[in-house]
Amino acid sequence: MTGALVIGAGPAGLMAAELMAARGIAVTVADAMPSVGRKFLMAGKSGLNLTKDEPLETFLAAYGDLPAPMVAALRAFGPSAVMDWAQGLGQPLFTGSTGRVFPTVMKASPLLRAWLARLADGGVQLRTRWRWQGWDDGGLRFDTPDGPQVMRRKVTVLALGGASWARLGSDGSWVQHLPDAVTPFAPANMGFVVLWSDHMMRFLGAPIKSVALRSGSQYSRGECIVSKDGIEGGGVYAVSRAVRDGAQLTLDLRPDWPLDRVRAALQKPRGKASLSNHLRKVLRLDPLRLALLAEFGRPYPDDLAPLIKALPIRHEGPRPLDEAISTAGGLRFDCLTDNLMLRDRPGVFCAGEMLDWEAPTGGYLINGCLATGRVAGTAAARYATDL
Repeated sequence: MTGALVIGAGPAGLMAAELMAARGIAVTVADAMPSVGRKFLMAGKSGLNLTKDEPLETFLAAYGDLPAPMVAALRAFGPSAVMDWAQGLGQPLFTGSTGRVFPTVMKASPLLRAWLARLADGGVQLRTRWRWQGWDDGGLRFDTPDGPQVMRRKVTVLALGGASWARLGSDGSWVQHLPDAVTPFAPANMGFVVLWSDHMMRFLGAPIKSVALRSGSQYSRGECIVSKDGIEGGGVYAVSRAVRDGAQLTLDLRPDWPLDRVRAALQKPRGKASLSNHLRKVLRLDPLRLALLAEFGRPYPDDLAPLIKALPIRHEGPRPLDEAISTAGGLRFDCLTDNLMLRDRPGVFCAGEMLDWEAPTGGYLINGCLATGRVAGTAAARYATDL
């Protein structure tokens, strides 16, 4: 057996291939889809947020609790390293007002083309429409356009993705080949099902602006959307982990006003005005925020101010797993060494979203995939050359 095999041509797999090829190892990358990097390209449709330019400790804290190997990977290949890497591929970057880092062209395809050219120059071979079907007497079995194939290599890196966006290749089907090593997948960065009343129908598709969302210790001032299926958008995604785990989701309809100011405004004389008109006038609530207050706040309490500052959002749980931007769960770290090798399969390393970690939106997911791909690729190269 010679060379290395990478299964999965997303950012983690391609980074592992790059590291191994740079050390003179012959690398084959196999992917089940007709073309590589499909979820990566989809991320590029919203600008390709590569990372978050912020102090490393702040960056790490955004992930919440992380296993030690993930912390080590992100320390070794954090925001500044990702930016240097992308610029090394000839991709100018800019940093937005919130610290999010994007290619200047605001899409993924130029970066992916440059990356694939680098890999080709390093001798990396790509095999598309190769779907992994498990192990076969020390080799790895694939269904391919030319029929079943078995590949045997010195080292293998599995970078098989999570379980959302199956149409882009991340369907989680690999779990059947590692059934005892996986924490069940759960949606991450997702919307929530809301069974809207009829009076909300005219607002479907409308953005909810100038509000804040809170769930547990998570807080967001991002915009969200009233969709036909519920509530979604960046503001919801930012607090979705806490909501998924059981914390109440609340909406602050006047986040720039302290409670006392809201209460004082409500105490102004109402005269003959309806309550809705009074709220519109003294609190400057637009029709959508008034509708949300009616949807979730009735029957109104005598003291309406606390409700306006923390309106509980009733929901039926997360949207389906396949609709989530990313997933939690995956291959457990207790099944891996510190350099991401499977303990019961020497020479097989793992990287990317298939591992049991999760990231908020804002560049953290792609950075984590690149960082773990780098660890797995470096360790696999060392393992291959030490044999």
